[in-house]
Amino acid sequence: MKWSEISIHTTNEAIEPISHILHEAGASGVVIEDPFELTKERVDQFGEIYQLNPDDYPEEGVIVKAYLPVNSFLGETVEAIKESINNLIIYDIDLGLNQVTISEVNEEEWATAWKKYYNPVKISEKFTIVPTWEIYKPVSSDELIIELDPGMAFGTGTHPTTVMCIQALERTVLPGDRVIDVGTGSGVLSIAAAQLGAEDVRAYDLDEVAVTQAKLNIKLNKVSDTVTISQNNLLDGVEENSADVIVANILAEVILRFTDDVARVVKPGGSFIASGIIQQKKELVKEAIVSAGFEIIETILMEDWVAIIAKRK
Repeated sequence: MKWSEISIHTTNEAIEPISHILHEAGASGVVIEDPFELTKERVDQFGEIYQLNPDDYPEEGVIVKAYLPVNSFLGETVEAIKESINNLIIYDIDLGLNQVTISEVNEEEWATAWKKYYNPVKISEKFTIVPTWEIYKPVSSDELIIELDPGMAFGTGTHPTTVMCIQALERTVLPGDRVIDVGTGSGVLSIAAAQLGAEDVRAYDLDEVAVTQAKLNIKLNKVSDTVTISQNNLLDGVEENSADVIVANILAEVILRFTDDVARVVKPGGSFIASGIIQQKKELVKEAIVSAGFEIIETILMEDWVAIIAKRK
């Protein structure tokens, strides 16, 4: 089979929304080429460090790549992707160069292109993300392993917004908690919550394809007894005071729309973890969260991204 590689030269700020657009267009996952990775300091404890080739990375901005099957609808699909990306300007998202290029690869090259980007990565005090094809032995008895296949959903769970959410869940989730994951994507946050001892995890996503893919990851990580995945628009129809923790790794603009719903659903004294927020929108999101009846407990920063831990008064 022939595959078409679509490459978008953009900014860090646009990674998450563009990744979502590519996913909706039929891509099974994305590759992110960020020159920051060339200079990022890493502790080589787990064998995840390998030599990066500077020629694979842009001099400025980032490149987001995805793979689509070559068929009679490819031209229309690419044009729809371009239009959706251009529409992100409405949300004040900086698209940078916004250059879209297309190239063709065969199936064998496609598989190799995926796997060369992913290795086991320790992302927090407890969690290590491991691609499904890697053999990995935990280095400590309390290490928690999340297995993900980047061909199944949104990347491998190592984007800063996801990493901050998992770190926040570590500090927040208690054994027996009821957790809601809004905009679950790959399901990685629900898996983390279940492994941290949550008694019940409900994961919602508006995208039917994302729901299907998240279910595969939930099954892969053997947490199906704890995690329930379903299609839903944010917290629409979710009962009041039904969650100890709500986590949402989505766009700041979406967080601003449903903070009142979060306050309705989370129990008094419960926690709200919000991520996917660019630095420029930090104060705006904080104000909305406080106005909804929360107290800001902690603000986590990573690269150009922000995550917020808040507690309902």
